[in-house]
Amino acid sequence: MIVYLHGFNSSPASGKARQLGEHMARLGREADYVCPALANSPREAIAQVEAALAPHAGPVTLIGSSLGGFYATHLAEKHGWKAVLVNPAVHAHRLLRDALGPQTNWHSGEKWELTEAHLDELAALDVAAITRPERYLLLAQTGDEVLDYRDAVAYYAGATQIIETGGDHGFADFERHFQTILDF
Repeated sequence: MIVYLHGFNSSPASGKARQLGEHMARLGREADYVCPALANSPREAIAQVEAALAPHAGPVTLIGSSLGGFYATHLAEKHGWKAVLVNPAVHAHRLLRDALGPQTNWHSGEKWELTEAHLDELAALDVAAITRPERYLLLAQTGDEVLDYRDAVAYYAGATQIIETGGDHGFADFERHFQTILDF
């Protein structure tokens, strides 16, 4: 099972989520792909993913983009799953402090407010250090205008890392890595 976890203020309608879903369908593996619309509450988002995967007995690989990468890391550490991190947020409770206040989901237009309680939930999910780097694949681009890719390189030390010069936070040309992701 491959589970795509979208980023902050994003949704299953994001470009990467759609591209990967379409690729899995072309392979005849649409039943092996899940991309839930994550709740704004980090605690609820994690509970959603765990509930969706509870009946699944086979292997799970998480693919997390940005905040979804933070969630994927928490879940990989908790459940022993593999995780592919795409320009991931490291220590999200610190990164999102400057975003406190009114928010709008880019795809749905939903209005909501990022609060201190959300940051507390993120802090509770934070993983100080990964324990088994071989479970992780990091995809990062140096041109990420939102996150400093060097934070992810250091945090996921020992993991397989593909670091590309240039690009952006959306991870330009993500589809080039589908086979690498599936091989992982």
